[in-house]
Amino acid sequence: MKIVAFGGGTGLSTLLRGLKKFEKVEITAVVTVMDDGGSSGIMREEFGILPPGDIRNNIVALAQDESLMAQIMAYRFQEGTRFKDQSLGNLIIAALTKINGSFPAAIENISSILAIKGKVLPVTEESVQLVAHMSDGSVITGESNITKRNGKINEIGLNKPAKPFPKVIEEISKSDVVIIGPGSLFTSIIPNLLVDSIPEILKEKPKILIANLMTQPGETTGMDAEDHLKIVEKYLKSEVDKVIVNSQSIPKDVLERYEKEGSKQVLCKIENPKFVRFPMVKIVTDKIDGQRKIRHDPDKLAKAVIKTIELITGDKVGI
Repeated sequence: MKIVAFGGGTGLSTLLRGLKKFEKVEITAVVTVMDDGGSSGIMREEFGILPPGDIRNNIVALAQDESLMAQIMAYRFQEGTRFKDQSLGNLIIAALTKINGSFPAAIENISSILAIKGKVLPVTEESVQLVAHMSDGSVITGESNITKRNGKINEIGLNKPAKPFPKVIEEISKSDVVIIGPGSLFTSIIPNLLVDSIPEILKEKPKILIANLMTQPGETTGMDAEDHLKIVEKYLKSEVDKVIVNSQSIPKDVLERYEKEGSKQVLCKIENPKFVRFPMVKIVTDKIDGQRKIRHDPDKLAKAVIKTIELITGDKVGI
């Protein structure tokens, strides 16, 4: 079963960690490259390369053995002034880009070193930025600025047209099913659909949307699962076949803390045959602030995706 999964950093990498355990699955991750903040933003500004952070996260997630080399790729310096919070993996990708003269070639090198199960591809090779038209009439350029604004987005686009990376089109054409998400709706998921030709080539493919567990303050405040679907289908320019929604209960005290921060659980409020429900949650304790956080469980999420694929295709995909 050939799967192409679209997304950004944390959400997509969580899915890949679960999917790689299924022997009958061949995975291609297509990753947004519009990030302009943090370590990736510095790489983009200093070296003129595409932001490597989300790419790096997904390469590590697909590594068959997430041991020493994968830890090196994920390592961030904790001391100093110039290198504090800088990712060693980003520096390695930047170096390989300069050595090869190509960002995609650098990704291939790292993927080979880590012996990843599948492929990780940038959605485009072109350096483009997100442009958001906000509900208050303002226009904001740059993913980091959009995220900081913490406001309602009416429309999102790119600052200039961008052609897809050719291998992305090739992998989509060979795919059996396409997975969209999970991840930040306007800054991780939709950006992939803004690249030329992507919506058109996806029209004939079975598509599964993974709904987020919680809303993001400002960006998706007040949005339920149906609202997320409407937005995705608007930019996709075609219909999604199935939407995976969490069915697992979340501890009340954890939900109450999220609600104080302006975030609520993403629920499906109407009966719709497109929506399928699976338990997908795990509660983790943050190492820095000690707070309990709501996250997708990689194994539960992957099983939900596999069962949904079997529902759509009629093929047996499980181990």
